[in-house]
Amino acid sequence: MIDKISSWKYAESFNTEPAHIANARKSAEELGVESVTAATGAGLAAIAGLLSAKNIVEAGTGAGVSALWLLSASETSTLTTIDDEPEYQNQARKNFTDSQIPASRARVIAGKAAAVMANMTEAAYDMVFLDVDPLSLEALIPHAASLVKPSGAIVIAHALFRDRVPNPALRDDETSAMRDAVSGFEDSEEFASSISMLGDGLLIAVRRPAATS
Repeated sequence: MIDKISSWKYAESFNTEPAHIANARKSAEELGVESVTAATGAGLAAIAGLLSAKNIVEAGTGAGVSALWLLSASETSTLTTIDDEPEYQNQARKNFTDSQIPASRARVIAGKAAAVMANMTEAAYDMVFLDVDPLSLEALIPHAASLVKPSGAIVIAHALFRDRVPNPALRDDETSAMRDAVSGFEDSEEFASSISMLGDGLLIAVRRPAATS
């Protein structure tokens, strides 16, 4: 039988994190902010690249680690990132500046993601990345679905949530919320979805193009 743990470890160590993102990660650790793994970040960049994503939305700025990975896919992409922790966003802005990301490419918005996303232009974004507490996902997913273009993608971090989601016996609120969020895409006619094993799990849901007559 294939050694899945060894394969996962290999995948996690496959990518070398650029120095500016590694520095941002260090600042996140000093703030006590959990960031996506380097392998997950590289996966996000690959998804953004495959989508030729020009306009990206992120809920859950943290210290900007995932944002920097997302922006690394293209020099012409722009990112709107939302968080309700001013201290985190101040550090993210510094990390963007230190990484020579022009202010025009990274718009940082303070506030509750659901409220901010509700006022954004529908079907105007190529990719929406959600890295939030599982209990917040139910309110965010409809907004994410309204924002993403046909053939664009919703990507959700921590889709396996500490490896708890696959175990049906684990029914705490956070695990159940993430399990419900993931399963909601399973039989969707609107989205084609898959779960990557990178990091803590990454749900990728691509909006199907509208049928033509």
